[in-house]
Amino acid sequence: MSATVSFPVPSPHGPQSVTLSYARAGSGEPLLLLHGIGHHRQAWDPVVDILATERDVIAVDLPGFGASPALPAGLAYDLSTTAAVFSAFCETLGLERPHIAGNSLGGLLALELGREKIVRSVTALSPAGFWSEAERRYAFGVLLTMRRIARGMPLPLVERLSRTAAGRAALTSTIYARPARRSPEAVVAETLALVNATGFDDTLRAGTDVQFTDDIPGLPVTVAWGTRDRLLLRRQGVRAKHLIPRARLVRLPGCGHCPMNDDPALVARVILDGSR
Repeated sequence: MSATVSFPVPSPHGPQSVTLSYARAGSGEPLLLLHGIGHHRQAWDPVVDILATERDVIAVDLPGFGASPALPAGLAYDLSTTAAVFSAFCETLGLERPHIAGNSLGGLLALELGREKIVRSVTALSPAGFWSEAERRYAFGVLLTMRRIARGMPLPLVERLSRTAAGRAALTSTIYARPARRSPEAVVAETLALVNATGFDDTLRAGTDVQFTDDIPGLPVTVAWGTRDRLLLRRQGVRAKHLIPRARLVRLPGCGHCPMNDDPALVARVILDGSR
């Protein structure tokens, strides 16, 4: 079931109305899924059916991405504001301390919500925020290049490329280790999501100085990294483990930056094990 919900979020100029789009499936304890920058909630489609056998799964489009409109004027795309948005989202939907899993930017947000004890467990797949300055500049450069290329391609070309394994690799091999496994329709949709992401520039700008530096005591935390991640290198997972010493650090063999597509069964098992 897909839906939208609007709710007030505090701002320096008084409460502002924020609208988020989400899809919900399954039953059990609630599990919130957050995607990365330039992506959309359909990034989780390969694992949703597996997760929904044991969890009430809520996959959300981040503000300014997918079907969620941009944040209203007066609300920044920084970490604290976005955490406040999802805290209000959970309250509006009656999700009392859900489990949460996030990928990339979504992983960083999941860790922030865990730090603030808004959620009951965190699974972060290749989370942002554990980079060196050189690694951050590299990742941002790749993301900007991906968006520039996507915006320069006519839709008929994207559709034509999506019909072959080589074309899907050309479009998505930066984030997937096994791009041929992504369906043509999904590749076209996520290319358009990158092109049309109204929150992309502001979100990237807000991330320039972001560094996750805190432990998250008293909460189950899993950090998982694909061995073939070409965007955020897996040594960043070791840094995360040093900062969050009680976290479970999991290696995802053969997976890229968005591992949900590369090995759905493994990723779903990691999320379910981390949200007991």
